[in-house]
Amino acid sequence: MALTATKPHGEAHGIDGLTALKDEIVGPSEWREVTQEMVNTFAELSGDDQWIHVDVERAARESPFGTTVAHGNLTLSLIDGLRRDLTTFSGFKLGVNYGWNKVRFPAPVPVGSRLRCYAQVVEVDEVGGGWYQVVTRFTVEVDGGEKPACVADSVGRVLVDDGA
Repeated sequence: MALTATKPHGEAHGIDGLTALKDEIVGPSEWREVTQEMVNTFAELSGDDQWIHVDVERAARESPFGTTVAHGNLTLSLIDGLRRDLTTFSGFKLGVNYGWNKVRFPAPVPVGSRLRCYAQVVEVDEVGGGWYQVVTRFTVEVDGGEKPACVADSVGRVLVDDGA
């Protein structure tokens, strides 16, 4: 299901550099294996201990996937680590997470599989006071999968460094 990247790594200095990345598909990140320990820890932290995530024996017997699968929100949260491989930013005083727009989980993430992601800046808008809102679409794929495991639009805000 691999996307066709237009850049292996994105570098942006200041808002002009960030805007120049718009519509480029950057990636992929390095692969990261999803382990049962990760899923169990996430279940404990989130309180979502549904059997399809944590009961290995039952999932092997009853799940349509034949094994336990990662929580969708665990897959979403892994984007934060995977994205580090994709882009380097400078010329900003600060960047903050502003939330997520559309998030979808088209395919499961079986425990033991590997994930990687791609990034695409889809919007850069000035919001005032030196702040810009940046929407980045992340597509997470499972090694050997036909569909993406997650497609999500991250909304961030960056404050331009006037001295950069």
